[in-house]
Amino acid sequence: MKWLDKEYQNLSDEQLVKRYQDGDVAVLNFICEKYKPLVLKNSKKYFLVGGENEDLIQEGMIGLFGAICDYDIHSEATFFRFAQLCIDRQMIKAIEASNRKKHSPLNAYVSLYDEDGAQLEEPAFASDDPAELIIEAETNMDLIERLRQALSPREKKVFELYMQDYDYKEIALKLEKSEKSIDNTLTRIKQKARGL
Repeated sequence: MKWLDKEYQNLSDEQLVKRYQDGDVAVLNFICEKYKPLVLKNSKKYFLVGGENEDLIQEGMIGLFGAICDYDIHSEATFFRFAQLCIDRQMIKAIEASNRKKHSPLNAYVSLYDEDGAQLEEPAFASDDPAELIIEAETNMDLIERLRQALSPREKKVFELYMQDYDYKEIALKLEKSEKSIDNTLTRIKQKARGL
């Protein structure tokens, strides 16, 4: 894989993202590795009540993944600026959710794999080692990417909104579908996630 790193080093961030969006899945790890320092730096700006800095790092990696998927290569904004904004927004959303106690996604979150909504017995991160935390965050991103590839176009839309913290009703309204239809779609997504 080192030869790929050398190939990628000569590309701009925008070119790297375009390659990913065009189907070069291998470039994802390179982009994540390149942007790890930004995620770590941004996580130090915030404090999560009842949470750990590692929780914010994971949220930041989710924000980075969203930026990679959603960046418009024709935009006047640089990918760096867009990624920074997405990382910050994801962290702020996690803090707001924690503060209003609507749900606690970082301490006892509802797993995408658990149909019954039971709380996970293990914490989101099993280690305090920053290197292991980053590896775990990348593993989670890899799992999310594999899941996205397994989903139908409609399931992808529902999944993206679900990952952005929309509830069933909000997703149903946005997509102009019934709540039951969204519930069925999320059930199918969970079944596919279990098979990965």
